[in-house]
Amino acid sequence: MEEIRDRVQAAAKKRARAKDAFTRADTELRDLLVAARTEDIGPSELARLTGLTREWVAKIAPDPEAKARRTVKVPKGTLDRVRSTDSD
Repeated sequence: MEEIRDRVQAAAKKRARAKDAFTRADTELRDLLVAARTEDIGPSELARLTGLTREWVAKIAPDPEAKARRTVKVPKGTLDRVRSTDSD
């Protein structure tokens, strides 16, 4: 009974070390992907180098020169209605 407890505890410690190592490696890779994009290396080439999908690379390290594509449009008068209900 004591042996199985020791094995479970050892496996949990091993898992924690592996998770920490993965997190460090993942952070390093993400930082390198962002740096590579600033050096004009495209997401397709980075995907080939890393074995990741092009979409994932583009999401993690977007083109630094591209302008923001998401624009929030608020219909006219919406803010006036919100402000009038806040004062009640």
